[in-house]
Amino acid sequence: MTSTRCPSDPNALSLHDPAKRGRSSRRKGHDFERTVAAQLSCVFGADKVRRGLQYRDGAEAADIVCPCFWVECKRGHRTHPRAALRQASADASGKGVWPLVVAKDDQEDPYVVMLFDDFVDLVTEWNELKRQ
Repeated sequence: MTSTRCPSDPNALSLHDPAKRGRSSRRKGHDFERTVAAQLSCVFGADKVRRGLQYRDGAEAADIVCPCFWVECKRGHRTHPRAALRQASADASGKGVWPLVVAKDDQEDPYVVMLFDDFVDLVTEWNELKRQ
């Protein structure tokens, strides 16, 4: 007699199970946020960089809290950086920080997306500091 797996059997879950895929996607996103935060900590200092509060709707804290940037992280099969940049821009409005997105599609290198005007502002400030 062959045994059948009932839905309550945890071993019966497969990668095609929506709940398992959701957990995997969230874990992949959280791991990516930790990686980005660790790399930014090397630049700004560990005491100035941390992951944002993820249980909120996103309007209260960026994915990564650090000086001068509102960082949204996107990791997945095919990320949507324009939508993420719209979200970061709206959330960062009036806070005196540059919104940016760190995105990483599967099997690709991460990249940064920011508005061109913000990039020009950033380069202008960098250049002024460099001349001092």
